[in-house]
Amino acid sequence: MNVTPTPAPPAAPATSTATGPVRFLREAARTPHTTGAVAASSPWLAARLTAPLAREVRRSGRPAAVLEVGAGTGPVTRALAGLLRPADHLDVVEINPRFVAALEGALRTDVTLAAAADRIRILPGSITEVPLDRRYDAVVSGLPFTNFEPGEVRTILDRYLSVLRPGGHLTYFAYLGTAPARALLAGRSEAARHRAVAGVLAEYGQRYGQGRSTVWRNLPPAYVHHLRAP
Repeated sequence: MNVTPTPAPPAAPATSTATGPVRFLREAARTPHTTGAVAASSPWLAARLTAPLAREVRRSGRPAAVLEVGAGTGPVTRALAGLLRPADHLDVVEINPRFVAALEGALRTDVTLAAAADRIRILPGSITEVPLDRRYDAVVSGLPFTNFEPGEVRTILDRYLSVLRPGGHLTYFAYLGTAPARALLAGRSEAARHRAVAGVLAEYGQRYGQGRSTVWRNLPPAYVHHLRAP
């Protein structure tokens, strides 16, 4: 079900230290388990992931707090930064120290990120361990859930829901075609793990889901899932 029309993607800057494709590809090869992709999120995927902030959170009239997890080289971070108002705040959790260094540098050199740097915190570490001192109106997850164990996925989703305000939004994405690919290329135990993760995601989707939408203009194409805290 397509729940949100795709917003027009933001224009990319002429130069950006945060969104270098070579940097991302290098880390994808070095840390495939936690990176989980061969290319950074496209502007179209970033726009869809950030749609709840652009559409509903900003209409509330009060300052918004946003959490991004798994920022990578920062394409979604940049989209979120462009939506921040003067009293809004963005916390960015990233476990990869090289991505953390790139993001911290981009807060000084990227035009969009630098303009909102006083409202952005980079929090190095795992979402299951990083202390969070506020509740959030929106959580945007870039974690590759299909690379994790089912119990890890459940723990992460519970953490997201625990830090969201009542009625707050959670968006995350999953690539199209991962289940058939793993069935063909991976062993039986890996395929079983993938099915178990899909079952956990489906369970949370049934309880909290607001539908999903498809972003074809991404490598690879992706589903964006929309959940809402009770």
